[in-house]
Amino acid sequence: MSIFDATTPSQYTGERSPKRRRLETKDSSYMSNARTPETPAEAPNNEDDSYGPEGRSDEANGYAYEDGSDLAGEETRDHSRDPDEAEAPIPQRPTKLDYALYMTLKGHKRAVAAVKFSPNGKWIASCSADCTIKIWDARTGALAHTLEGHLAGISTIAWNPDSTVLASGSDDKTIRLWDITTGKCFPTPLLGHHNYVYSIAFSPKGNMLVSGSYDEAVFLWDVRTARVMRSLPAHSDPVSGVDFVRDGTLVASCSSDGLIRVWDTSTGQCLKTLVHEDNAPVTSVRFSPNGKFVLAATLDSSLRLWRYVEGRCIKTYQGHRNQKYSINTCFGTYGERNSGEADRWAFAACGDEDGKTLLWDVNSKEILQTLHGHDGPVLGVDASPSSDAIVTCSLDGTIKVWRSAQAETQ
Repeated sequence: MSIFDATTPSQYTGERSPKRRRLETKDSSYMSNARTPETPAEAPNNEDDSYGPEGRSDEANGYAYEDGSDLAGEETRDHSRDPDEAEAPIPQRPTKLDYALYMTLKGHKRAVAAVKFSPNGKWIASCSADCTIKIWDARTGALAHTLEGHLAGISTIAWNPDSTVLASGSDDKTIRLWDITTGKCFPTPLLGHHNYVYSIAFSPKGNMLVSGSYDEAVFLWDVRTARVMRSLPAHSDPVSGVDFVRDGTLVASCSSDGLIRVWDTSTGQCLKTLVHEDNAPVTSVRFSPNGKFVLAATLDSSLRLWRYVEGRCIKTYQGHRNQKYSINTCFGTYGERNSGEADRWAFAACGDEDGKTLLWDVNSKEILQTLHGHDGPVLGVDASPSSDAIVTCSLDGTIKVWRSAQAETQ
């Protein structure tokens, strides 16, 4: 998970890359005594290859965005109509997307580890190995703030729900909170991790923060008091990704030990442990917007969608190359923008080590578009709240914003 060679966790020695190369995989025998508190023996290979267009229908099994969620697909709509009414045509799912390069943002002096749209869609935040965070105007690309205060490279950033506070995690072992209006750092950093802070996420209400670290622990923080509420002995290798479910009751964590774990935030209990038979290091984990699924990126050039309650991997997305770097993922939507949410479909996005970003349809697993433009591995990707734009960042030090041609005409 580093741009540097790293066979074992090392003592902090100064500025480090924001996306460290993963540790060399340990002997798999450690798995027999490291799976606590729940052993994932019920799911050594959970993927159902017949689940999808080539086998049983998705409609019979449920969608990643079902039950009237804000990312419902065509098949989840209620088509019941008055028989006297003229039947409206059912929109067809597009087979290709039309994102085009809108602008390139330059200013970081080293690799850019992560980029995030603010929840209100007005800002893009980026963090880098140059120890800085930059806040950009999402429409014009104008630089609003450069946030300085960390003493080492920054691997992760997260917005609070109302887009007023940004959190950052660094190789200096600290988490800092920033006031976006002033560009100033809050006076009290969040201290407690014993190694690089690698991944953070705000709870949906913004009152809690979850962090994952190279010290193999997951911390739940009270944002108001800047204190640790709960420490979870989560993994036996560095924690590479964390995320909150949409109602804040669950946290997912992943690690280079190959495990994904789902935790109860109120008790700290591990409710589920997910592991694929290949046991590839997991570098990123995201809950689906409806909270029923987890999307994970692994260092075997795969994304996997898990129905975590059942412990089943139901989809695998491939076509990119990811064997060395921690690369983040995101969800987005596409389809007719003027006909309501019922005519929207979902995509998953992930960068790769050849400078590309791939977009897959969540249900069909088809590659909808490949974005070409970076000169190095694409480490971060995020979609705007409306999915009219996508932002990517790379080891090449640049940030690129891609906009939908359809959005440009509206």
